[in-house]
Amino acid sequence: MLTAKDGQAQARPEGEASEPAGLNVKSRMADWKADVLLVDDDPKNLMALEALLEPLAQNMITARSGKEALRLVLNHHFAVIVLDVRMPDMDGFETARIIRERERSRHIPIIFLTGVSKEVESAFRGYEVGAVDYLMKPVVPEVLRSKVSVFVELHRKTTALASEIAERKIAEERLRESEVQLRALAARLFSIREDERARIAREIHDELGQVLTGLKMDVMWLSKQLDNEHKPLLARIETMRQLIDSTVQVVRRISTGMRPEILDDMGLVAAIRWQSKEFQKRLGIRCRVELPGDQIHLGSELSTAVFRIFQEMLTNIARHAKAGSVTVKLNISKERLTLKVADDGVGMGESAPQARASLGLLGMRERAQLFGGEVTFQATPGRGTTVLLSIPLPDQQA
Repeated sequence: MLTAKDGQAQARPEGEASEPAGLNVKSRMADWKADVLLVDDDPKNLMALEALLEPLAQNMITARSGKEALRLVLNHHFAVIVLDVRMPDMDGFETARIIRERERSRHIPIIFLTGVSKEVESAFRGYEVGAVDYLMKPVVPEVLRSKVSVFVELHRKTTALASEIAERKIAEERLRESEVQLRALAARLFSIREDERARIAREIHDELGQVLTGLKMDVMWLSKQLDNEHKPLLARIETMRQLIDSTVQVVRRISTGMRPEILDDMGLVAAIRWQSKEFQKRLGIRCRVELPGDQIHLGSELSTAVFRIFQEMLTNIARHAKAGSVTVKLNISKERLTLKVADDGVGMGESAPQARASLGLLGMRERAQLFGGEVTFQATPGRGTTVLLSIPLPDQQA
């Protein structure tokens, strides 16, 4: 049987949020009340226990039999159970034993009450079935209140801790979801940027290239229409032709820089070999390259990511390393792709890879992480820097 207070004390399922989202644990716990179960077959005893424990200002829920108590334990998460030993049909010992057998309720503290002095001799039975205390009736109010309040406070702290852990798990899950979304967005942005680069490169190569080719043909035609008597004009035409040739080379260089055709036509290995030669030719830094002999076909997105990371490695060497030589090693196995680039320059500081301003380094790591890979740095001041890219390969790319 439940008291009138029970209507206000219906317990919520454990772990279920009852307050508006966004309030922190401390604010929610300010109005929190524990559920305390009082079990006795005598209604007068129940009323006396309620009155005795009323100063604790908690939710007192009552039961007049062991069976009723077991039903309530299924729907409530009690801070403590005050249980009479002598009851008809199912005594306190049997009730406590069943409570302890259930996973949900096995850790609820149980305080036994007995009105027969000789039963104190069998108190060990109560402790055997999980009692935390054993009191004689009539109980001393201060003693019972003190014992119940201890378990209520312990339950309050446990509930607060569980709530805080749950909130942190939710926050961590939301953070992981945000990271996944950001990586998906980054992948999409990288893809859009590469598509736009390819489109611009084609337009520059095709449209501007055709215009320059037509202009060169017109200049050559014009030079044929003039005889040697017009030497100043012929000299100017020759200057124009050279300028057109130079512009054509600039267009090719810009177009190739935007999106190297060799990457799409011949694959990653050929593109790295070409880029290394261009780097050596442009900067005079000797490049020693070790590449797989066989033509290896990787997905377009993966090939592009690796190539862009390689370009960023060379850019960092050109800007900061003051190197005389660079070693490039590409290895592609069935399980993993590794690209190692080492220079003999001044080396970077220990904090450089973590510097927030190192957008190039962050970009390399972000591209690698999109494919489950990583970029690591090993640097010794005065002895150069080694950058290692490692990306696992799906079976279909092996």
